[in-house]
Amino acid sequence: VQLQASGGGLVQTGDSLRLSCAASGLTFSRYLVGWFRQAPGKERDFVAAISWNTASAYYADSVKGRCTISSDNSKNTVYLQMNSLKPEDTAVYFCALRLGTVRRTTQEEYAYWGQGTLVTVSS
Repeated sequence: VQLQASGGGLVQTGDSLRLSCAASGLTFSRYLVGWFRQAPGKERDFVAAISWNTASAYYADSVKGRCTISSDNSKNTVYLQMNSLKPEDTAVYFCALRLGTVRRTTQEEYAYWGQGTLVTVSS
């Protein structure tokens, strides 16, 4: 399994950004794809996750109402739409995948990781 994250960039407070996570090498039918972020000097935190086959989604409280995770199974791609961005959203964003669909929010529970994409929100 390979994951390719993209879509990061430099934006201003209040702007929107859509991150993409393209997956390849999938040979199973049930996955959970999550987004995590890591700010400089901080731990990697859960942002959102979506079940590949049910599209059930859940979010960290810090982004609830501002972010939407979605999937396009025909393109093997998961998106993270981020609105009303704040400087505290500045971080490297990673997508990750685990087999199965049970809700998981810690990085240790995800086996596959993409490279990060940097999001910088200026004030």
